[in-house]
Amino acid sequence: MIDPRIYLASRSPRRRELLTQVGVRFDLLLFRLPPREDEEVSEDCLPGETPDAYVQRVALAKAVFGAGLIARRAIVARPVLAADTTLDVDGEIVGKPRDEADAEAILARLSGRSHRVLTAIAMARGERVEQRLSVSEVRFRPLAADEIRRYVHSGEPMDKAGAYGIQGRAAMFVEEIRGSHSGIVGLPLCETALLLREFGYPL
Repeated sequence: MIDPRIYLASRSPRRRELLTQVGVRFDLLLFRLPPREDEEVSEDCLPGETPDAYVQRVALAKAVFGAGLIARRAIVARPVLAADTTLDVDGEIVGKPRDEADAEAILARLSGRSHRVLTAIAMARGERVEQRLSVSEVRFRPLAADEIRRYVHSGEPMDKAGAYGIQGRAAMFVEEIRGSHSGIVGLPLCETALLLREFGYPL
């Protein structure tokens, strides 16, 4: 029997850890980074785009582009799983911070209030594409300026949507969550398992 595997179109170590946690076997399918980034998977927002539409569009684009790469590279055909995570704060898309000052500003904005974390997943194989959206709510306790500064200086927020990682030091900021913890980390495992089953992956 051939061992079932998928391709994961993501550089995120958190997503790799989550897939491994539930026993999914995968190989990485990586795209080019800026400045030679593949235009088809650009994470730039479109004018007037809502957070829900944005995150689903980006995840879908990554999965479709990944499936196309497999065909062009003539490598073993397997389903491609892609994901994208963003925050919705007052209807505004909040992604990864540009720099430390931006990270501090984002965290100050999240202090003492709730925000939505949206993670879209998409799976493609050939012409077939399916997707799911996980929506969770996170409430932060009020944060002091000095603890925000210390956290930003740790380096943890810099590659994460919303400038924090709930699985890391920022767990101490979180007063309450409603929804999927793994979705907030970056890959909602319940929705992912259901999507994998639809594509015939045994779970």
